[in-house]
Amino acid sequence: MPRPDVKAFFDEVTFTVTYVVSDPATKRAAIIDSVLDFDPASGRTSTASADAVMAWINDNDLGVDWIIETHVHADHLSAAPYLRDTLGGKIAICADVTAVQETFKDVFNMADLATDGSQFDHLFTDGEQFAVGDIEGRAIATPGHTPACMTFVIGDSAYVGDTLFMQDFGTARTDFPGGCAAQLYASIRKILALPDDTRLFMCHDYKAPGRDVFAWETSVTLQRDGNIHINKDVTEDEFIAMREGRDKELGMPKLILPAIQVNVCAGLLPEPEDNDIRYLKIPLDAV
Repeated sequence: MPRPDVKAFFDEVTFTVTYVVSDPATKRAAIIDSVLDFDPASGRTSTASADAVMAWINDNDLGVDWIIETHVHADHLSAAPYLRDTLGGKIAICADVTAVQETFKDVFNMADLATDGSQFDHLFTDGEQFAVGDIEGRAIATPGHTPACMTFVIGDSAYVGDTLFMQDFGTARTDFPGGCAAQLYASIRKILALPDDTRLFMCHDYKAPGRDVFAWETSVTLQRDGNIHINKDVTEDEFIAMREGRDKELGMPKLILPAIQVNVCAGLLPEPEDNDIRYLKIPLDAV
């Protein structure tokens, strides 16, 4: 399989990994899961994380074709519009983002929110082929964590979003609206059916107990043999019971309320009001 170059940028504040995936022959690239820095205490945003990505792209003379979201993130704000406006490329996500938009339009009372995915430049369908330079890619719908989760296979690598974590940490929660443990089990089995040596890249890492360093790259073989939640010996019923039991004990991500209402809009921030200030909503006693 063709082997793209992969550069990872880890944001320790949100434990998020942004990837620049590029074809060394053509110097064309995709950015996956970018981060807009956001301080919830002050409401201030910063492009420092995105600027680091941008500087690396410029220093390596790369051209950007795609700015991909693996799903609608609940733990960080996307910097996709900022990167697109500066570097070019198309902001893209799974076509099932419409289901997420429909759910959260009501939660945030976003009367003007179009729920057809039109905020994004491209909506990927399950099995759709694409390319990064001359390296072939394929979009695989992998719902369960959210309805719009998608794994992107590019050459010998795959970007799994929150569907999987490193094998010593496990799998994604399924208690968000539209989440489903049975769907997640089936989605992970799709990923583990990829060729054994496929490089798998996680969207997050939190350091599993006993591990001193952050990690985000693994392989199909390592996940299939050693994932603590869903290795090759775990049945669907066992997984569902484990996942649903764990999810009942989890708290809300600290940035879910600001993140969701921005990310359903492809990372576009609300328009300034008549005092030239932008506002996000915090629904009280609603979630």
